[in-house]
Amino acid sequence: MLLSRILPAVSRLPRRFPLQNPIRPLTMTGVQNSKATPEVRGLQAPTYEAPDLKLPSHEGPQFDAIMVGAGFAMFGSPEGPWNMARRAEVKLGPRLKVHAVIDPNEPRARACLDEKAKVFVRDSYKDTVILPNLAAYAEKVKAGAAPVPKAVFVASPPQFRGGLESHTDLEVQINKFFPESAIFVEKPIATGAPWDKSVNQSKEVGTILEKQHKGVVSVGHCLRYLKSAQLLKKILEENNLTVMATFGRYIMSYELAVKPEFWTLSKCQGPIIENGTHLADLCRYFGGDVDLDSLSAHAIEADEKLGQLSKLGFDESVIPPYERIPRVTQASWKFTNGAVGSLLHGLILHDGDYAIELEVYADGYQFILQDPYGEAKLLVRRPGSAEFETIDTPNDDPYYNEMSNFIDAVEGGDDPRILSGWDDAAKSYEFTWAIRNASEKSSAERRQRQGIPAPSA
Repeated sequence: MLLSRILPAVSRLPRRFPLQNPIRPLTMTGVQNSKATPEVRGLQAPTYEAPDLKLPSHEGPQFDAIMVGAGFAMFGSPEGPWNMARRAEVKLGPRLKVHAVIDPNEPRARACLDEKAKVFVRDSYKDTVILPNLAAYAEKVKAGAAPVPKAVFVASPPQFRGGLESHTDLEVQINKFFPESAIFVEKPIATGAPWDKSVNQSKEVGTILEKQHKGVVSVGHCLRYLKSAQLLKKILEENNLTVMATFGRYIMSYELAVKPEFWTLSKCQGPIIENGTHLADLCRYFGGDVDLDSLSAHAIEADEKLGQLSKLGFDESVIPPYERIPRVTQASWKFTNGAVGSLLHGLILHDGDYAIELEVYADGYQFILQDPYGEAKLLVRRPGSAEFETIDTPNDDPYYNEMSNFIDAVEGGDDPRILSGWDDAAKSYEFTWAIRNASEKSSAERRQRQGIPAPSA
């Protein structure tokens, strides 16, 4: 439809992710390479000069914004679909005005802004300044040298936000300086430790925002915004169905995942919290709140025989054995309404597409949501038939959908639904920590039974 000029094949790219090497070029051959049109690459990388887009949403007043974080999630990478800034550019066009990029790494931020001089909304960044922290921009506003932002886009690393400490209280600072500005924050909302302190602080941040903040708040759990996910919701509601079971499968292609931070427990807190949160949240979206006391989990740890991966793209010896992340995690639980759920996350496949799928069951119905980051589709089996109806959703981009809804909520546009608010995202964060804790408890009990010492430095 409106985005057909720029999204003709985005769903057919290999799904590589920003935890992978940002320097290594996109590697595709044959038919795959023929589908990677310049328009598609433009959505993923800040280096492509897109054609002059003219969408109805480009008409209107200037949209003042600041961007916190100059990494992959904000400005994209040829290795994956994350690119918060790009989605805002597509939605708002030339009326987007980015007054500041907040990042202590000035060279990285400068490199990103240099690339923005080549895109179709280059004027949106022509006066952008780079500042080390939010307080510096607040000082500019106080001095009359910059406007109060209509929106603050947040994609800084989650270990530096979502809390109440001086190094994690970003959202509290936004509320303090700009209580009426809308906030769009990438998920997960935090990756702090110890886990109970981090989870409790994330909930306290939610209370502060709910009581004090006057602007829209949205958290980027983008899979909720898939057309196929919304179709599944619609069928459930139209047929007055209650979900009885969910099963999520998130199998990662790990060969190009070369950032040591991802493979280090104390950095990203493990694959379930940093990576599997996508599907864990989607399980909650359909199944509801989780009875955390019912949860059990098991893992294949890095020190086990099956945990010896053959295609690691970096030297894992730089990571102490006790800091290495599990290779496979399987969790089962009951939802508070009595339904059951399970999730399988694995670092198993080599290069290429991830294998991601969510099954949802209700009385008489089976739903399979396939390939959410690629050519997403929904398979539906209904009462009276053993055949599946396949519902394709071509050219769908959940990252654009969530950004579009956010801006519509800010401006009173056509679709202002916020599908993931702060409090809801905090529950998903707590859920992923519960899975990690349960799997670690199970692994510790196994080692004790077998007389195997825990990994050490």
